[in-house]
Amino acid sequence: MFDYTLVNDLVRAVEKSLYETPEFDRSKDILLGVDLGTAYIVLVALDYNKRPIATEMEYANVVRDGLVVDFIGAANIVKRLKEKLELRLKAEIKYAAIAVPPGTSDRDCDTHRYVVERAGLEVVNILDEPTAANAVLNIKDGVIVDIGGGTTGLSIIKESRVIYTADEPTGGTHLSLVIAGNYKVDFERAEEIKKNKEMQKEIFPIVMPVIKKIASIIKKHLLDSQVDVNSIFLVGGTSCLDGIEQVIERELGIPTTKPYNPLFITPLGIALNCLIEGSERNGIG
Repeated sequence: MFDYTLVNDLVRAVEKSLYETPEFDRSKDILLGVDLGTAYIVLVALDYNKRPIATEMEYANVVRDGLVVDFIGAANIVKRLKEKLELRLKAEIKYAAIAVPPGTSDRDCDTHRYVVERAGLEVVNILDEPTAANAVLNIKDGVIVDIGGGTTGLSIIKESRVIYTADEPTGGTHLSLVIAGNYKVDFERAEEIKKNKEMQKEIFPIVMPVIKKIASIIKKHLLDSQVDVNSIFLVGGTSCLDGIEQVIERELGIPTTKPYNPLFITPLGIALNCLIEGSERNGIG
């Protein structure tokens, strides 16, 4: 069984940085990860020692299936969250790393980058989301599955190298649509029901078909890759659903686990990749 102790400690530090801002060396550049999610935009700031110092997030409906559909809205949210971080940190944030679903086209990667640049940040790294997550998990062998709001992305890792990536629509948005139809409520209310821990046992049978669909996506790509995998690691906001890992393990017959609060794994991993190799910039590289 994978030991999540260090990972969970890091995630708890990110959670704490939503509300508390520790002292840090302001003479060094801040490392920022920007996660443009389907449901949430999350900005995680780290100090030069890669310690979480501030996190801001906002519910958003500006990305669909991993693609930006409201450029101005997305840029305004990123700018607003950046300004909140700078006010809290009493420091300027200059650089950011971003991530996109695996297989995203160059054009759509550029759109993500332009969103963040419009907010006044220089994008120093672009990576795929499951690979970003592995900056936190440090998996040597297995498959990381990032179940976000709009898509399910995966990276197969062998001997610490990513050898296969894929991404397909189906994620938390689809769960919410099923919940909305079942309870005859609007999408926003369905989102609230989904995130309510006290409701998760009740909604689980309702969203089971979507979870099985996610499992089938994983299975398809494992077969396509022709790689033997003995561990699945779930990250992404939709992975927070209680019991989702058990269903996927049962469907695929492969041990499946997840860390504490998998919502923050990818944005934290993005921040850890806010680096310029060989740069002499203060605090970067």
